[in-house]
Amino acid sequence: MSEAEGPLVIGVDSSTQSTKALVVDAATGRVVATGQAPHTVSSGAGRESDPRQWWDALREALRQCGEAAHEAAAVSVGGQQHGLVTLDERGEPVRPALLWNDVRSAPQARRLTEELGGAKFWAERTGSVPAASFTVTKWAWLAEHEPEAARATKAVRLPHDYLTERLTGQGTTDRGDASGTGWWASGTEAYDEEILAHVGLDPALLPRVVRPGEVAGTVRDSHDLPFSKGTLVAPGTGDNAAAALGLGLRPGMPVMSLGTSGTVYAVSQRRPADPSGTVAGFADARGDWLPLACTLNCTLAVDRVATLLGLDREAVEPGTAVTLLPFLDGERTPNLPNASGLLHGLRHDTTAGQLLQAAYDGAVHSLLGALDLVLDQDADPSAPLLLIGGGARGTAWQQTVLRLSGRPVQVPEAKELVALGAAAQAAGVLTGEDPAAVARRWNTAAGPVLDAVERDEETLARIAGVLSDAAPLLERPTDTH
Repeated sequence: MSEAEGPLVIGVDSSTQSTKALVVDAATGRVVATGQAPHTVSSGAGRESDPRQWWDALREALRQCGEAAHEAAAVSVGGQQHGLVTLDERGEPVRPALLWNDVRSAPQARRLTEELGGAKFWAERTGSVPAASFTVTKWAWLAEHEPEAARATKAVRLPHDYLTERLTGQGTTDRGDASGTGWWASGTEAYDEEILAHVGLDPALLPRVVRPGEVAGTVRDSHDLPFSKGTLVAPGTGDNAAAALGLGLRPGMPVMSLGTSGTVYAVSQRRPADPSGTVAGFADARGDWLPLACTLNCTLAVDRVATLLGLDREAVEPGTAVTLLPFLDGERTPNLPNASGLLHGLRHDTTAGQLLQAAYDGAVHSLLGALDLVLDQDADPSAPLLLIGGGARGTAWQQTVLRLSGRPVQVPEAKELVALGAAAQAAGVLTGEDPAAVARRWNTAAGPVLDAVERDEETLARIAGVLSDAAPLLERPTDTH
């Protein structure tokens, strides 16, 4: 390993299907070592993972980092949002974690919204209207369907909380990830006792919310980790808040993330509260806010369509009037948790490449429909749209976003922005800096800018019309067994 100019820090991204670790020079942002290990997600009616796999994957990712991991002065964990981790009195999982994309709690989301004052109450109290992804709905589902597991639960954690607690031995979370639970009040920045009482969850089971920049703890004595005892552990946060840190976002800079799910978000200094439920009023990891809209079906759905057609994911063809709504796992934006995919306008001369392009169009349409709601009114409409995530490097994704957004698109060259954001957070607890300022110093958002093209209003209007006409059909429950 070459000499570092500053102390080394570690940023972790524990995502849906794998855990990545980066060892980063805190002075320059140079990545000096990396590691990655997979974990599994169940493929039945729900989406579940054993949290112990996340820990094993973290250990393996750190092992791959080699000697550099031993030299780290601080570590921070970014993790997938919303997942419900239930622990017993020994700190062991009571059952597999219910993940963000498990939509079985859609009935509980509807019921909770109705029982506690409606959408306006929830938006004003928590910043968001409950959706099936939110942790509060998953706890309500567990209490209803697996009451023995709920009674056996002595601690409730989010995925990043679980890993941070394994590192420090202390139950902590941060405001960014807590804001995605549905039981954290964004106005008071505290757990909401009325909501917790309504779902029968004792607040003593929840982790302490540490402040931005506060040290969550130190690495406890553990023989299976490369850290020195006493290594600082930053608060960590949810994956979207970590990516916002990793980009060094300033208020009003729009982001579209193309991953398993798709998201659009921006940092705001105004506390969001959208009663329509389209925008989730998340907090960021610094002290501002991160209004965000999420689709369940993004790269995974488009890749599935490509596989069904026997095509490479880039084998798109233009010139089609076919519409494909790729809601293969239900959908969150629009909020149609029971939806399945829908194909409209198929003709004899429609090609497989045109069908694939229609899948891209359907996925991007959902995200762009929420972008104006995410951005403040005073945001610059000509500012480049930062395109990140696994799909951002695909030509078909880039060209579809360009054509349907009418904005310039910037593709940051930095990879693993969630882990980089966590690393910036770790650097911040060492130096006292704002982690977003750390990332800007590292120049993480640098990358080519694709010039804007005329917005394809015809395609946008066609998809919107099909979606409106098909809404009653899309809302019908489908058999998932």
